[in-house]
Amino acid sequence: MKSLFVFLTCITYAFLTSAQELPLKKAAVFQEGEVLNYKLRYGFITAAEATIKVQNSDLKFDNKPTWKLTVDAQTSGTFDVFYKIRDHYDSYIDKTDLLPYFYQENIREGSYKRQDKARFTQDAKKVVSNRGTFTTPTTQTFDLVSAYYFARSLDISKLKIGDKFKLNYFLGDEISALEIEYVGKETVKNKLGNIRCLKFSPSIKPGRIFKKDSRLYLWVTDDGNRVPVKAQVEILVGAVTMELKSAQGLKYALAKE
Repeated sequence: MKSLFVFLTCITYAFLTSAQELPLKKAAVFQEGEVLNYKLRYGFITAAEATIKVQNSDLKFDNKPTWKLTVDAQTSGTFDVFYKIRDHYDSYIDKTDLLPYFYQENIREGSYKRQDKARFTQDAKKVVSNRGTFTTPTTQTFDLVSAYYFARSLDISKLKIGDKFKLNYFLGDEISALEIEYVGKETVKNKLGNIRCLKFSPSIKPGRIFKKDSRLYLWVTDDGNRVPVKAQVEILVGAVTMELKSAQGLKYALAKE
């Protein structure tokens, strides 16, 4: 069950591209009050759920205003009986360039508990966390929560099928890079309607969860919101799917057919 939840956490933030090659739009595509709800299915069974929110923050870093991004994720149904997960994540980002200043997570998975914090100093290419001090390769490094919102606001109007990009992110005790390939456009059937989407394939590493030839696919709304609607990957036994359950406070209308 823990492996499934790790997958949910990673897949929710999987739409990541390179700030060095693709510029931000003039304004963020999200706004205060946006709330997205997702469910994670293992086969036909709902195994976990997650809620992602954008809130205004009273905190300032370097005398600059911030948004507070929060993620709450938990197991559900039968999975919650055998392995209870209650995870919470916060990220404080600059309202203009959307870069993170501060990140914290409170992990409760079964009997396992952990609390981590990290302070980002982009100009100095440094991340200071309770696990140590880390040097970053660029002046744009993210935690997984801020990466998700930053990527949504990138200008991807010039993407071509087969294009690949990377973004640096800090997780745990290391700086990593995720590569994403743009696959094309597809329409996804969802409880919210038939939604026009852009399809991406983030890189994954074969191991205890994924098959050697597994590919992860992610569908993002082909509209001003760039909201992930669906993600799917085959694992060693069966398949795991993430789906958007509900969306409130969106800045733009969904691209429904």
